[in-house]
Amino acid sequence: MSAILAIDQGTTSTRAIIFDGDGQRVADAQQEFPQYFPNDGWVEHDPAEIWSSTLEVCRQALVNANLQASDLAAIGITNQRETSILWDRASGEPVHKAIVWQDRRTAPLCEKLRREGHEALVVERTGLLLDPYFSATKIAWMLDNVEGLRLRAERGELAFGTVDSWLLWCLTDGRVHATDATNASRTALFNIHEQRWDDDLLALFQVPASLLPEVHDSAADFGSTAPSLLGSAVPVCGIAGDQQAALFGQACFERGMAKSTYGTGCFLVLNTGSQAMRSENRLLTTVAYRLDGKVTYAMEGSIFVAGAAIQWLRDGLGLISHAAESEELARKVGSNNSVYLVPAFTGLGAPYWDPHARGAITGLTRDSGIAEIVTAGLQSVCYQTKDLVRAIQNDGAPLKTLRVDGGMVGNDWLIQWLADMLNVEVDRPEITETTALGAAYLAGLQVGVFTDLDQIASKWQRNRRFSPTMSPGSREKAYQGWLDAIDRVTRTR
Repeated sequence: MSAILAIDQGTTSTRAIIFDGDGQRVADAQQEFPQYFPNDGWVEHDPAEIWSSTLEVCRQALVNANLQASDLAAIGITNQRETSILWDRASGEPVHKAIVWQDRRTAPLCEKLRREGHEALVVERTGLLLDPYFSATKIAWMLDNVEGLRLRAERGELAFGTVDSWLLWCLTDGRVHATDATNASRTALFNIHEQRWDDDLLALFQVPASLLPEVHDSAADFGSTAPSLLGSAVPVCGIAGDQQAALFGQACFERGMAKSTYGTGCFLVLNTGSQAMRSENRLLTTVAYRLDGKVTYAMEGSIFVAGAAIQWLRDGLGLISHAAESEELARKVGSNNSVYLVPAFTGLGAPYWDPHARGAITGLTRDSGIAEIVTAGLQSVCYQTKDLVRAIQNDGAPLKTLRVDGGMVGNDWLIQWLADMLNVEVDRPEITETTALGAAYLAGLQVGVFTDLDQIASKWQRNRRFSPTMSPGSREKAYQGWLDAIDRVTRTR
């Protein structure tokens, strides 16, 4: 029995993928779910819809694989990080919609805390910045803005969780309230050096400790599913936030190895080994994974909008009917595109960290059309990645090769432009859904389907290597146009 079910709960959809003992995909199922935008810069999900979509795709994946739950060795969970959920411990009912990682409503609170001089403490203990991105201020907002919640929290009636904790609670029928060290490290409440919830940070953000889940290794015994859900009980044995799971699935186990995932957002993560490197260029220090109590750290650059920009061009503007059309249009335009799209729909992430910035299209002329704007959307992903790589290099961690994954990397034009813009070799693996694969590897490690990291690393296979071909002058000219566009967005608001 070596089949593993990986739950990949993302920002716009939920997937379940079943892998065999060789890390090969057996079957999968996927379902999109609604996004809610109640105010400018606010993004919410319905926790009940997250759970129902998860249960449905798990059941469908088993049907598609012609397997029973009893055929599974374990379940692994990977999830959109920082998204924050509060629920009633007795009933299991959410008490507010989930506040999504992209949400900017707590920008004023972050600015207040920064003015009061608290950011140094947050950076020192958590490796994070004071930004609405992280969970702490989202929790505080719910407690202070939803009538009665703070009192109920102080009485111990409520539970907090990132999406992994919520799913684990639902899967175990409320028996387990836990998370792993990677997700805990994204809350701005967890001391990544001492690996514990930090009392000073709890006091700073006014978050009662009784809300918080237990923190386990990324490969651990997280309990078993309620038998009625899938037909029999299945142990949950691996949990990691989506970007850490992708790093794991890409087998970036050595210090200096890096991956970049292109989904709704884009996240570049560099393994820094046992050292929690502090960035001087506004990147994040985070937990890459924790195994057998031993922490591996990473440096991360977070881009809020990548694939979501193409989704906006499709659904918001109607310029394309399918994301795949973007590659054909980009090939027609070529590399000499003077149009720039800055997709700051919910602010700018690393290295700018500007929650007030908003999107813009610059460089338009009378000759500009749909093809140029769509191409600019693709190029924005690469330019934002270059922002991150430049920051990493300035922190003294040069990047020689980058492993990429996620839904966008099937676009050959995009990945070639990425290699040209970064001036590094970019490797695309055979299995590009490495986020789910990483969750499966973690669960498999815990139950003995996989013996060690060396065995997992041996399974990684390259599909194609993209090498840079652009001249330095062309690269610099194109990137300077992007920096000018960024300057307009951040300067004119």
